[in-house]
Amino acid sequence: MKELRISKGWSQKYLGEIIGATYSAVSFWETGVNEPKASYIVKLAVCFGVSADYLLGITDE
Repeated sequence: MKELRISKGWSQKYLGEIIGATYSAVSFWETGVNEPKASYIVKLAVCFGVSADYLLGITDE
């Protein structure tokens, strides 16, 4: 997720605003402290134009 966010030039705060999460939640997800709920995974997949499976590490596509 962090690599996708950086490739878009987005800050953690901006990504959080887009998906309705706090920047600290995004930070925790990126560092592995917490994992996003399924509803956020869907929003992240749409934002980045990737599948949920890609975000979850199930596929490389």
